Amino acid sequence: MAASGTAPPPEMSRRLTFLLALAAGAAIANLYWTQPLLSFIAGDLRAATATAGWLVTATQTGYAVGVLLLVPLGDVLNRRRFVPVLLVASAAALLLCALAPSFGVLLLALTVLGVTTISGQVLTPLAGDLAGDAHRGRIVGVVGSGTLSGILASRTISGFVAGAAGWRTTFALAAVVAVLLAVLLYRAIPPLAPRTRLPYPQLIASVGAVVLRERAARWTLVLAATGFAAFSLFWTALTFLLSGPPFRYPVAVIGMFGLAGLAGVLSGLRGGRLHDRGWSLPATGVAWTLALGAFVVAAFAGRSVALLIIAIIMIDVALQTQALLNRARLFALSHEARSRLNTALATGNFVGAAIGSAAATTLWAAGGWTAVTITGMGLCCFALTVWALGRRGPLAIRLAE
Repeated sequence: MAASGTAPPPEMSRRLTFLLALAAGAAIANLYWTQPLLSFIAGDLRAATATAGWLVTATQTGYAVGVLLLVPLGDVLNRRRFVPVLLVASAAALLLCALAPSFGVLLLALTVLGVTTISGQVLTPLAGDLAGDAHRGRIVGVVGSGTLSGILASRTISGFVAGAAGWRTTFALAAVVAVLLAVLLYRAIPPLAPRTRLPYPQLIASVGAVVLRERAARWTLVLAATGFAAFSLFWTALTFLLSGPPFRYPVAVIGMFGLAGLAGVLSGLRGGRLHDRGWSLPATGVAWTLALGAFVVAAFAGRSVALLIIAIIMIDVALQTQALLNRARLFALSHEARSRLNTALATGNFVGAAIGSAAATTLWAAGGWTAVTITGMGLCCFALTVWALGRRGPLAIRLAE
């Protein structure tokens, strides 16, 4: 039942939009600090490079758990207090990562970090609540692009910081940033009454109920999870490729490859506008076709930096555009359940991401870069099949409303 007596939300200012995008990016970046550092961390903690890939999987699995159990609270709690509490908790987990004396402790600390660094998934539906109907796609696109920027910038920043001051410094600095953002957001987020009032067990159960009620949501969630699996598969394996022969790049150079993906940020800004104009369905198909082409290019890029950069740009533009279109479509389905829909989306996304990173570790050991890129092509073909089956008939009409 919706909360009664709620006042209309205040207008979403550019300053608040930027702060939400910055905070969402910083939160999601915590999932990816380790990705370009796998070989570096493995050497320091005396673990095999392939084993180090499980650090990414542990973080993403913890994130999926945190999203499932904590993000629905955004519909029933005061987000002005809830978000800073989450940021402080993630800062504590980051400090534990920085002080981890062994691979096992770091694995545990990263799992805890994944559970706690979910504030971005609370801020994104908050942006949807604060934005007007005519501009919701654009605002969600801006905040979503902040998330993408965090993913990509995290690789570059962690590579530079680790090269200059060690990988532990990366986590220590991230903890300081989390505390600063907690203070800024507490001051900036306007007071908003909860959208609904439900006991916690019913709240968690209602996540599944919302998904079961909306066929369009189920269709979108499958596409979204597949996109994150493909994205994580590519980037995790890319670290293995660049750290070994023939490249043998240091962590600072590996991190710089994340800059090539910043083109996806611009595509994200445009993706929200495509939704606002009613082009969400065809644009999703185009994005998946581009992703398939990216994996084809990547298959021939095992020894070519130029082709790798082209593949990175293509895959980030494609997968981030479809990801933002997915989110905008879901938020249009329900006003009162945006945090719960975002819970289902993010849980599926990061289960997909965890599967993708685990698959990259296994495929790399079995067949190297070729096995990874062929699997990526298969994921894209699967997504295009789902898209083609779902874009016609009553489901397409519901998505276009």
